[in-house]
Parts: sequence; C-alpha cells; structure tokens
Amino acid sequence: MNPRPLTAILREVSPGGIASLEFHPLSPTNGISLGRDPSCNIVLDSRTYKGVSRQHAKICPVLDGSGQWCILDLGSSNGTYVNGQRIKANERLFEGDRISLGKRGPQFIFELLDIPPQDDNLLSASITGTHRQSYYQPQQQLDEFLPADPSDDVTLSQLFPILSTGRDLTRKAYLVPGIVTVLSVVFLFLAVGNPAAFNSLLAAYLATAAYYFVYQLCGKHKPWWLLVGSGLMTAVVLLSPILNGFIIVFREVLPGNIPDPPNTSNIPLLLAQMFFGAGLMEELIKALPVLCAWAVGRYGRSLPYRNVVGVNEPLDGILVGTASAVGFTLIETLKVYVPNVVDGVMFQASGIDSQLVGLQLLIPRILGSVAGHMAYSGYLGYFIGLSALIPQKQWRIIIIGYLSASILHALWNTTGFINPIILALIGVLSYAFLTAAILKARALSPTRAENFATRFTRIP
Repeated sequence: MNPRPLTAILREVSPGGIASLEFHPLSPTNGISLGRDPSCNIVLDSRTYKGVSRQHAKICPVLDGSGQWCILDLGSSNGTYVNGQRIKANERLFEGDRISLGKRGPQFIFELLDIPPQDDNLLSASITGTHRQSYYQPQQQLDEFLPADPSDDVTLSQLFPILSTGRDLTRKAYLVPGIVTVLSVVFLFLAVGNPAAFNSLLAAYLATAAYYFVYQLCGKHKPWWLLVGSGLMTAVVLLSPILNGFIIVFREVLPGNIPDPPNTSNIPLLLAQMFFGAGLMEELIKALPVLCAWAVGRYGRSLPYRNVVGVNEPLDGILVGTASAVGFTLIETLKVYVPNVVDGVMFQASGIDSQLVGLQLLIPRILGSVAGHMAYSGYLGYFIGLSALIPQKQWRIIIIGYLSASILHALWNTTGFINPIILALIGVLSYAFLTAAILKARALSPTRAENFATRFTRIP
C-alpha cells in the first residue's frame, strides 16, 4: 500500500513573527491566488495591507505527479519574496519556505502535512470556490499530523540550527543588540580603572538600549547614520558657542534665568523660569535636527535621499527627535551633572567614593531619559511629523507640540524640588504621552502595512 501523499498548506505568520495555528490548505490540482481582490483564494485586508496588490501572487502545483509546488508573482507593485529574496519567475517551493507579499508585507510559511483522508473533499472544496476560508485546528489535532518520532529523520539543520536560521538571526533573534552588548562588556572590562572612559561607555550603552526600545515601539526603519547624526548634531550645538545664543535669548531676554540654588519657596515663579529657561530652550535645541530633516522632506523634492532623510510623517519625527535627545542626555550627564556631583563630593572630603556617587547618578539619568528628554523630544517630533501630513496647518501644529513638550519638561524639573512621588507621576505622564504619540503615529503612518513594531497578543 502506497503512503498517502502529503498535503501542502500555507500557515500565516503574525506581525510578531509567530506561526499561527490557523492555516490555508492547498488543492493538489488547482492553483491558489493571493491578493486584496475579493476574487482571490486568500484575501488580504485592503485596509491593513495596502502594500499588497489586488492580484499579488499565485501558488500552483506542478502537475507531473512529483508533488512539488511553485510560486509565481503576478506583476505586483512590491514584489513577492521567498526567504527574503525577491523572485523573478516561477520559484519552486520547499517545506519551511517563508513567503512574503512585499518585502515587509504579510508572511506565510509553506508546509507539508499528513492530513487524514476524510478531509480531502473539504480540502478540494475550499480551494475551488465552494467556500473560501481558513481552517483552525486545535493544537492536539495538529500534533497528529507530525511524525510520531522526529528522531528517525535528523537533518543537518536540526543538528546545527545556525545553518538554517539565515536572516532570522538579525530580524528575530536580536543578533545585532547581542553583538553590541558583548562588545560593550569587553570595552567596559578594558576601561576598569579609568572612570571617565568607563562612564562614557556605560552611558553610551544604556542610552542605546533605551533608544532601541523606542525604535522597536515605533516600528519604522530609519538609517542608523541619520539617527546617530541627529544625536551628534545636538551634541555639537551643546559643546559649541551656539549654545550661548540660546542662553542669551531664553535666560536673559526671556524670564528663564534659574538661580542656583532655585527658589523653591515660590513654585509658580520657579515653574515659569523652568518653562522658559529649560523647557522652551532645551526643546528647541533638541528639535533642530528634526526641523532640518523636516525641511528636507518639505522643500528638498529634488534631493535623492529626501524620503530617507526627511521627516515625512509622525514616526519619522519621533525617531529623529528621540535620537537627538540621546545626544543631549549624554552631553548633559557626562559633561555637567556627573562632574559636578563628583567635584562636590571630593570638596566635602567626607570619605565617600566620589566616582561611585557619580556612577549612581549616571545610571538613573540615562535610563530615565525614556520618561525624560526622549519623551519630550519624541512628543514634539510627533507634531513636527504630523505637520508634514497636514501642511496647511503646519505652524499651528508645531507650536502646539512645542508648548506641550516644554510644559512637560518644566513640570519635571520643577517637581524634582517638591516631592519624589509627584516627580515619579510626572515621569509616568511623560512616558504615557510619548507612547500615546507612537501608537497614534503608527495608525496614521502611510507605510503602516510595513510596520515591524512588536505586538503583544493575548491568547485565551
């Protein structure tokens, strides 16, 4: 008795990269089409997957009795990819192949299952059009389709998993953050005994980790050199005579002169001083790279890298703004706060390790930037990016964002002198404002179908 042939299926992959239990069985005699058109066998939601063409791709059996399958792109706008490579003609499919409609569009995994004979008629009807639907099977039923003893057929990729993971190492296994962490640890070991170098390396690593968290929440690709350049531009402004011009305007011309120590007996006055001298001034400094990128997107229509560099939507503004805040936080912490506290402890000569106190200040300041400088700058960046989508009201939008971010900044600085519990509440509020802006920016994004942001799914 000949063994029953395996049935080919397409298993959907969630945006988080997890293969679903839901699958689409394929007919051994008819090809199936994928696209946004309602006539397709597998229909993708046109509101969610705008990068998918109406008739995007087709998967067909090879009618020579070999049981093989191939995939054909139907002239789609964004192409069809198999294992990360764009196909140019008919491409043969192998079990485990990952199919993507567009480079970052919806994904499916091609698999072969031993489905019982009683399901054959249902299988044929589902593809020929009697009814189109996906079939959900409970986990215990799916387990019946797997080989009884996987150890009977051990492959090279099972013995050496690294040979078959390919690009998944960088896309799903966080290989790049792992490399950065290992290198940072090595350099930190080398810097032991040199407090300045150790603090700089630790601050850079913590700031990168905090920014990476925001980058993953945003879910839009932006070139690393643009983000690093944004932070460097802000750092250069802080270390150059340009800073003196801002100080003159906001702390001498405007009522932003904050005495040292601040006058905590008059909270309304202190809040006003913080609003002009810290909020308005520092948020404008951090917004300079965002405004430059916004100008490229708005007026540089003939520039070759306009779409890459420009702030063309809120997500762009958030990414560039928070990168600028990283540069600001590093300079402010390493050049101002840590040296001041170290010098103060050394002056007191109380036997306390001044470098340890400086390190204790550095860690919470850098990690707290997610609810501090990064939150304010990212929030303002949202409004700058929003103005690119609604240019007829661009200045009103930018001014509202500028004032909102400056108020949050001033509240944080002022409550630091009042009560630590109130300070924590303002920090939570600032983080909530940033994440709310990110979620809204993802919803407004013209490229939301390609968004890779991590999504948390609750399984009943």
